[in-house]
Amino acid sequence: MTIRHRFSLVVPALLAAASVAADPATRREHDLLGEKDVPADAYYGVQTARALENFQISGVGLDRYPELVEGLALVKMAAAEANADVGALSKEKRDAIERAGRAILEGRFHDQFRVDLYQGGAGTSTNMNANEVMANVGLEMMGHAKGDYAALDPHDDLNMSQSTNDAYPSALKVAFLLRNDYVVTEAQALVEAFRVQAAASLRVLKMGRTEMQDAVPMTVGQEMYAFADALDTQIEALQAAESGLYVVNLGGTAIGTGLNAPKGYAESAAAHLAKLTGKPIVSARDLIAATWDLESFRAYSSALAGLAVKLSKIASDLILLSSGPRAGLGELRLPALQPGSSIMPGKVNPVMPELVNVVAFRVMANDLAVTLAAHSGQLQLNAYEPLAAIAVLESQEILRTALAAFRTKCVEEIQIDPAVLARDIEQTVGIVTALNPVIGYERASELAAEAYRSGRGVLEIVRERKILSEEQIQKLLDPEKLTGLDPKRYQQSK
Repeated sequence: MTIRHRFSLVVPALLAAASVAADPATRREHDLLGEKDVPADAYYGVQTARALENFQISGVGLDRYPELVEGLALVKMAAAEANADVGALSKEKRDAIERAGRAILEGRFHDQFRVDLYQGGAGTSTNMNANEVMANVGLEMMGHAKGDYAALDPHDDLNMSQSTNDAYPSALKVAFLLRNDYVVTEAQALVEAFRVQAAASLRVLKMGRTEMQDAVPMTVGQEMYAFADALDTQIEALQAAESGLYVVNLGGTAIGTGLNAPKGYAESAAAHLAKLTGKPIVSARDLIAATWDLESFRAYSSALAGLAVKLSKIASDLILLSSGPRAGLGELRLPALQPGSSIMPGKVNPVMPELVNVVAFRVMANDLAVTLAAHSGQLQLNAYEPLAAIAVLESQEILRTALAAFRTKCVEEIQIDPAVLARDIEQTVGIVTALNPVIGYERASELAAEAYRSGRGVLEIVRERKILSEEQIQKLLDPEKLTGLDPKRYQQSK
């Protein structure tokens, strides 16, 4: 039994008497460092109180992310079930922990998870915040007063067969998994919005561009379908990256050796966590490696960054395609959401695609933070897991909300300008490539050179010289012939 555990077993009556004598608005608790007053109505305890004093950094507590609080509760519930399975925890205490967990999953007591996300100690303060809150919630449900830890103890019962080093990363993985569902759902909705736009403009011709120069014709629908397909690929990557998060090190305790965890506990805890979350969670094959290795966090963060890269590319394309609107490309019109200047009347900016870029850049930066955290741990534990938690949780949150805003306030309302598109097709020299099979490369090159010299469009010169009839020109401009368009393929991709 550790020194901390021995202190937690001080006679409850003495603690209660001391608390009342000190201040009726507080209760006195004890830990390794001595006594400390805790607000009487608080469900957290002494170690959380110390962390609240020590880590006043960002002002962002654990409760900022409800799924993190739920992940902590689910891990404690799974651990209690597993401890009961191996005969280490009484049915009464297991039931109390289970009821406390259910209350938290219902959204109660989240405000008691107050430790700052920025913290030292490899997540110990987070783990103890959960242990203390669930112990005190359970105590009240058992008919005991908060702080009466002889009946249900934060260490001996809530942390039984556990260490922060296995409970904390397991809870983080659960939180990431729960939140990934929301990110994927919003990304899929954005994909569908692009597909709707694509279907409506599938046969509308426009000029494609490479290296910012006119290339060959395509359709607006093909461009929009390409946006959708690129995002779909990243959704698949996000879902694939979940696989590493399914593997937990519960039962590894301090460094993965399983010290103080009964035989069979690790497998049982993983099985109960799988049942509680509905995710295929399993116990790691090497608990020592799983205790210090943050590769699953890094790989998942990388998938988030991949989505951010694709979103940023698409957002930047929309900014460019809607530029002007009269002195730029002006092919698309984005919804006007707010005035764009305090000095230039009538100016409207592409604020939603710009917002997407801001979010994307932050997610990419967060991915670097996760990489640094994964690389910087020493020996059998990575003390920088809290940084990985901060970065991934924030990336998930801002991606989820940005995806929704981008879809509803931009993509669904995009309009095309047919006159601009038709003008570009008529005037561009790029259309000359389509003439190669008809008039040959040499003659097509001559036409292109003349168009550049004169500033006229290739089709204008073709008509003037009667190189092709109007009927031939219209056949040439048939989207299915000109762009390789296959409407059936896009119908099947929905």
